[in-house]
Amino acid sequence: MDAIDAGMKEGIDVESVGVVTGRADASPAAGPHDHPNRDLRQREIVPPQQLAACHCLMIGVGAIGRQVALQLAAIGAAAVDLVDDDTVAEENLAPQGYWPRDLGRPKVDATADACRLVYPEGDVTAYWQRFRRSSVRELGCFKSDADPERARVAVFCCVDSIATRALIWDAVRGRCGFFADGRMSAEVLRVLACERPPSDRYYGTTLFSPERAYSGACTARSTVYAASIAAGLMLAQFTRWLRGLPVDRDLTLNLLSAELAVS
Repeated sequence: MDAIDAGMKEGIDVESVGVVTGRADASPAAGPHDHPNRDLRQREIVPPQQLAACHCLMIGVGAIGRQVALQLAAIGAAAVDLVDDDTVAEENLAPQGYWPRDLGRPKVDATADACRLVYPEGDVTAYWQRFRRSSVRELGCFKSDADPERARVAVFCCVDSIATRALIWDAVRGRCGFFADGRMSAEVLRVLACERPPSDRYYGTTLFSPERAYSGACTARSTVYAASIAAGLMLAQFTRWLRGLPVDRDLTLNLLSAELAVS
């Protein structure tokens, strides 16, 4: 019995199987607004109006970043910009969750396509480029002249180096209302978040302190399950911000020892 026959026997919608397996013919059959209750069970946790007013910027769509983007699509983020200059290589398939058909494609394009399958109504824009200081003048999320303290721009930083994080922080902190940084070294995850980036004084200390910074690149040793957990921790802080709750500025989770540290 093949997978489709088994799915039909168990009452599984075989149309949805294509989305999971990455079949080329896996396209949503329903049009926009055909699933008004898709978020019914999350509305008390993820407020729809606040989410709809938010524009998300995802910088880096490697291991953690791709999972963040897919989770944003799943919760129904209305507008997401993806920034990365890398392409999908064979070693990205297992730890980053890319599909074999994505090989050689820009990661932002492959991730944008996956997000559209998850949430067709979302506006996902892919920028196949390295983030630079000048990027804030080009990205759609920063076109508004809103007060940074009240801005509904949420930035998710998932890059490899401390130097790049410092550049991103310096460029966006005065233009966003929420900022989260995901870091991973094997099974040790660290998530930093700030709810008022323009006035935040803590995050900068994590960029230059050797005892706080991971020395290895996140591409050295990684797994998709660890990346998914890190992404979930980042979105948990994001939804707290949407609800007007204080965020945890620094979380470290060691999966091997099952230890969570919060500061």
